[in-house]
Amino acid sequence: MMFALMVEKASIKDLDKLFEIEGKCFGFEAFTKEQLAYLLFDRNNVSLIAKINGEIVGFIIGRINFNGGQTVGHVLTVDVSPKHRRKGVGLKLLTEIEKVFKERGVKICYLEAREDNFAALNLYQKKRYKRVKKLRNYYGYVHGIRFMKILA
Repeated sequence: MMFALMVEKASIKDLDKLFEIEGKCFGFEAFTKEQLAYLLFDRNNVSLIAKINGEIVGFIIGRINFNGGQTVGHVLTVDVSPKHRRKGVGLKLLTEIEKVFKERGVKICYLEAREDNFAALNLYQKKRYKRVKKLRNYYGYVHGIRFMKILA
Protein backbone atom coordinates (compact mmCIF):
# COMPACT_ATOMS: atom_id res chain seq x y z
CA MET A 1 0.00 0.00 0.00
CA MET A 2 1.35 3.42 -0.95
CA PHE A 3 0.98 6.39 1.31
CA ALA A 4 2.43 9.87 1.32
CA LEU A 5 3.98 10.76 4.68
CA MET A 6 4.33 14.51 5.13
CA VAL A 7 5.67 16.45 8.11
CA GLU A 8 4.73 20.08 8.73
CA LYS A 9 4.49 22.58 11.57
CA ALA A 10 1.65 22.01 14.00
CA SER A 11 -0.75 24.80 14.85
CA ILE A 12 -3.46 25.39 17.42
CA LYS A 13 -6.07 24.32 14.84
CA ASP A 14 -4.63 20.80 15.18
CA LEU A 15 -5.22 20.72 18.95
CA ASP A 16 -8.30 18.45 19.02
CA LYS A 17 -6.65 15.80 16.84
CA LEU A 18 -3.37 15.99 18.79
CA PHE A 19 -5.27 15.59 22.06
CA GLU A 20 -7.10 12.56 20.64
CA ILE A 21 -3.82 10.91 19.55
CA GLU A 22 -2.12 11.79 22.87
CA GLY A 23 -4.92 10.03 24.75
CA LYS A 24 -4.62 6.90 22.60
CA CYS A 25 -0.86 6.83 23.13
CA PHE A 26 -0.56 7.61 26.82
CA GLY A 27 -3.97 7.10 28.47
CA PHE A 28 -4.07 8.50 32.00
CA GLU A 29 -0.47 9.76 31.65
CA ALA A 30 -1.39 11.92 28.64
CA PHE A 31 -0.97 15.66 28.52
CA THR A 32 -4.22 17.54 29.09
CA LYS A 33 -5.69 19.61 26.26
CA GLU A 34 -4.62 22.76 28.16
CA GLN A 35 -1.04 21.48 28.46
CA LEU A 36 -0.92 20.67 24.74
CA ALA A 37 -2.28 24.13 23.89
CA TYR A 38 0.42 25.72 26.04
CA LEU A 39 3.11 23.61 24.34
CA LEU A 40 1.83 24.62 20.89
CA PHE A 41 1.91 28.33 21.80
CA ASP A 42 5.30 28.42 23.54
CA ARG A 43 7.85 30.09 21.22
CA ASN A 44 10.69 27.95 22.59
CA ASN A 45 8.92 24.78 21.45
CA VAL A 46 9.00 23.03 18.10
CA SER A 47 5.75 21.23 17.23
CA LEU A 48 5.46 19.09 14.11
CA ILE A 49 2.66 16.90 12.77
CA ALA A 50 2.86 13.89 10.48
CA LYS A 51 0.15 13.36 7.90
CA ILE A 52 -0.63 10.37 5.74
CA ASN A 53 -2.87 11.22 2.82
CA GLY A 54 -3.91 14.44 4.57
CA GLU A 55 -4.81 12.83 7.92
CA ILE A 56 -2.82 13.72 11.05
CA VAL A 57 -1.37 10.43 12.28
CA GLY A 58 1.26 11.62 14.72
CA PHE A 59 3.13 14.53 16.23
CA ILE A 60 6.25 15.51 18.11
CA ILE A 61 6.87 18.41 20.46
CA GLY A 62 10.32 19.48 21.56
CA ARG A 63 11.63 22.38 23.59
CA ILE A 64 14.74 24.47 23.08
CA ASN A 65 16.44 25.47 26.32
CA PHE A 66 19.44 27.69 26.89
CA ASN A 67 21.67 26.21 29.61
CA GLY A 68 24.91 27.93 30.56
CA GLY A 69 25.58 29.25 27.08
CA GLN A 70 24.62 25.96 25.44
CA THR A 71 21.52 25.44 23.32
CA VAL A 72 19.86 22.15 24.25
CA GLY A 73 16.87 20.37 22.72
CA HIS A 74 14.45 18.27 24.74
CA VAL A 75 11.86 16.10 23.01
CA LEU A 76 8.79 16.21 25.27
CA THR A 77 6.56 13.78 23.42
CA VAL A 78 6.47 11.63 20.30
CA ASP A 79 2.99 10.32 19.48
CA VAL A 80 1.91 8.02 16.66
CA SER A 81 -1.69 6.93 16.27
CA PRO A 82 -1.86 3.19 17.08
CA LYS A 83 -3.20 2.23 13.64
CA HIS A 84 -0.28 4.01 11.93
CA ARG A 85 2.59 2.54 13.92
CA ARG A 86 5.44 0.64 12.27
CA LYS A 87 5.21 2.81 9.14
CA GLY A 88 8.20 5.04 9.91
CA VAL A 89 6.12 7.91 11.31
CA GLY A 90 8.00 8.21 14.61
CA LEU A 91 11.35 7.92 12.82
CA LYS A 92 10.40 10.67 10.37
CA LEU A 93 9.14 12.98 13.15
CA LEU A 94 12.33 12.52 15.16
CA THR A 95 14.50 13.11 12.07
CA GLU A 96 12.60 16.30 11.23
CA ILE A 97 12.72 17.77 14.75
CA GLU A 98 16.46 17.09 14.88
CA LYS A 99 16.83 19.11 11.64
CA VAL A 100 14.88 22.03 13.15
CA PHE A 101 16.89 21.81 16.36
CA LYS A 102 20.17 21.94 14.40
CA GLU A 103 18.95 24.93 12.36
CA ARG A 104 18.32 26.72 15.68
CA GLY A 105 21.75 25.97 17.07
CA VAL A 106 20.93 22.95 19.24
CA LYS A 107 24.00 20.77 19.86
CA ILE A 108 22.58 18.20 22.30
CA CYS A 109 19.14 16.61 22.37
CA TYR A 110 17.56 14.81 25.33
CA LEU A 111 14.42 12.74 25.68
CA GLU A 112 12.89 10.26 28.10
CA ALA A 113 10.95 7.04 27.75
CA ARG A 114 9.31 4.53 30.06
CA GLU A 115 11.63 1.58 30.53
CA ASP A 116 8.76 -0.70 29.42
CA ASN A 117 7.99 1.23 26.20
CA PHE A 118 9.98 -1.06 23.92
CA ALA A 119 8.81 0.58 20.69
CA ALA A 120 10.13 3.96 21.90
CA LEU A 121 13.36 2.46 23.23
CA ASN A 122 14.00 0.77 19.88
CA LEU A 123 13.24 3.96 17.96
CA TYR A 124 15.63 6.05 20.04
CA GLN A 125 18.40 3.50 19.78
CA LYS A 126 17.85 3.28 16.00
CA LYS A 127 18.34 7.07 15.89
CA ARG A 128 21.58 6.65 17.89
CA TYR A 129 20.41 8.10 21.19
CA LYS A 130 22.50 6.91 24.12
CA ARG A 131 21.08 5.92 27.51
CA VAL A 132 22.48 8.35 30.08
CA LYS A 133 20.41 7.87 33.21
CA LYS A 134 17.75 5.71 34.83
CA LEU A 135 14.95 7.86 36.26
CA ARG A 136 13.44 6.13 39.28
CA ASN A 137 9.62 6.28 39.39
CA TYR A 138 9.64 8.94 36.65
CA TYR A 139 6.28 7.70 35.37
CA GLY A 140 4.56 7.03 38.67
CA TYR A 141 5.65 3.52 39.60
CA VAL A 142 7.46 2.89 36.32
CA HIS A 143 11.07 3.91 35.84
CA GLY A 144 12.12 6.08 32.93
CA ILE A 145 15.31 6.25 30.92
CA ARG A 146 16.90 9.54 29.82
CA PHE A 147 18.56 9.48 26.42
CA MET A 148 20.99 11.94 24.88
CA LYS A 149 22.27 12.53 21.37
CA ILE A 150 24.92 14.91 20.08
CA LEU A 151 23.50 16.63 16.99
CA ALA A 152 26.47 17.08 14.66
